[in-house]
Amino acid sequence: MLDINFIRENVDLVKKGVGNKGFDITLVDKVLELDERRRKLLQDVENLNRDVNILSRTIKGTPTGEQIESGKLLKKNLQDKEPELDKAQEEYKEALNNIPNIPNERVPVGRGDKENVEVRRWGTPTTFTFEPKDHLALGKALGILDFETGAKVAGSQFYFLYGDGVLLEMALTQFVLDKLSKHGFLPVITPDLAKSRYYLGTGYSPKGDEAQTYTIEGEDLGLIATAEVTLAGSHADETIPEEKLPLKYVGYSHCFRQEAGAYGKYSKGLYRVHQFTKTEMFIYCKPEDSERFHEEILAVEEEIFQDLEIPHRVVEMCTGDLGAQAARKFDIEAWMPGRNDYGEVTSTSNCTDYQARNLNIKFRRNTGEIEYAHMLNGTAVVMSRVPIAILENFQEKDGSIRIPEVLQKWMGKEKIEVRKI
Repeated sequence: MLDINFIRENVDLVKKGVGNKGFDITLVDKVLELDERRRKLLQDVENLNRDVNILSRTIKGTPTGEQIESGKLLKKNLQDKEPELDKAQEEYKEALNNIPNIPNERVPVGRGDKENVEVRRWGTPTTFTFEPKDHLALGKALGILDFETGAKVAGSQFYFLYGDGVLLEMALTQFVLDKLSKHGFLPVITPDLAKSRYYLGTGYSPKGDEAQTYTIEGEDLGLIATAEVTLAGSHADETIPEEKLPLKYVGYSHCFRQEAGAYGKYSKGLYRVHQFTKTEMFIYCKPEDSERFHEEILAVEEEIFQDLEIPHRVVEMCTGDLGAQAARKFDIEAWMPGRNDYGEVTSTSNCTDYQARNLNIKFRRNTGEIEYAHMLNGTAVVMSRVPIAILENFQEKDGSIRIPEVLQKWMGKEKIEVRKI
């Protein structure tokens, strides 16, 4: 959430940022109105409690009739005001949570993904001397990818991996964990479940048109959509000493997403599934360092795809495509011959102190001041998408797949070939 003091002191700036993100700017007026009402009620309750204390101190021995009546009136007024204050606090908090983070001043203004800005490209789109296949046809022919059995066992958008498909996923995981360890990230395996405070606090809703989270009936738990949720929750309600910052983690987890929205023709196959595994970078840092660490995460993501020799481009999200949490966000899109276009494979977001305020995560400077930490996240490798790019870009005419050189030591082979049964 945003700092209410910042909103009070920068109303026009906040309204501009909220509007540029495509949110209703009257949300700002509403939260200010509720804040004023909440503060007035809070003052009323504090005054009543003060009067009760004053009355108690003036009573010597047996109270007089006037003192008894005054006490009754004060008690009644408190009984009336306190529920009003509780309701006002709840409405205020809900309204404040509906205001998105303000975009960084360098973010391009736009209404949706068509106005995102391409920053740079690496490599050229792969060409073939034969008619290339998409990852679904390749995976099925190789005997490594099976959506039919996935649908039978769990429903649509679930899948089984076999043989070299499993080895490819494990090789990618080993590759990025090794690389990120050398970049100072601590590998972490997190729970696949989190309490609602953490998935809501990081921006993953279980309701609405863009619902992501599967919730557990009768429990305050949901299946995580990303290790961002659990890595953010791991330091909730803590004050981190300045000398321990930055904290750099790479979380490995299963991820579960309802994918309730409508996504179009490129969502078939692995690109948009209900369960997958992912390695996620996460950094806690001081406010003055967050832009630098955002650049570092993006650089690591680019290094990963250059090492994998996958043609890709870097795209900066415009204001209307940032989402509520992020102040600035970049995607890497890999070339996917099956769609003859680029497709998103990583995102990295600087959420500034927005999530930290939701989860009460602070740090103490060496000078003693306490501030909210800045929090950043970025995909290392998502196993529902990177294998698409590998299968489709490295396919041979006979249907086999060349394995990127950096993965060969983990795979123990140079090619994925049709299984002999």
